Amino acid sequence: MSSRSSVAICGALVALAISVTVARSEVGRREAAVHSSDVVEEACGDPIVGAASTYNPFKPGWREGGPNTASGERYDPSVWAAAIKTSLREKFGGVLYGARPKFALVEAVGKKVIVKINDVGPLTPGRIIDLNERTMRYFDPSMERGVIPGVIVTPLAGDYWIPGPVG
Repeated sequence: MSSRSSVAICGALVALAISVTVARSEVGRREAAVHSSDVVEEACGDPIVGAASTYNPFKPGWREGGPNTASGERYDPSVWAAAIKTSLREKFGGVLYGARPKFALVEAVGKKVIVKINDVGPLTPGRIIDLNERTMRYFDPSMERGVIPGVIVTPLAGDYWIPGPVG
């Protein structure tokens, strides 16, 4: 009786492992389709060129923001997100409290990433976007630069993008 139970449990675990693997591969295919280089063709509006910096409202001494973003979400350094310059708010369809965040394609140093624009702010002159920590580390893994010049930010049409690298 005990060997039959062991076989049944083992079979159930194998079935579970297979279903998880299949589910993960489906998600991977869906994300890969969104993150292909074809996403550039879906961009709307004119690209904006300027400098990007990073922000973290929880880091002592930083003047930007607070725990909540302009969209009402809490600041999260682990997601692909950014704050756009306040004067560019309308170009990105508005970033309003409680509204769905807007999305943008950010290109710099030979890399591209889709970010969620969920905050706005009075950025330092010459800067057009403030990237959260995860996004800045994608462009500058050591975080030593502080500012990345020549960044191209293009608003994306629609509300259902999956933020992350474009490849």
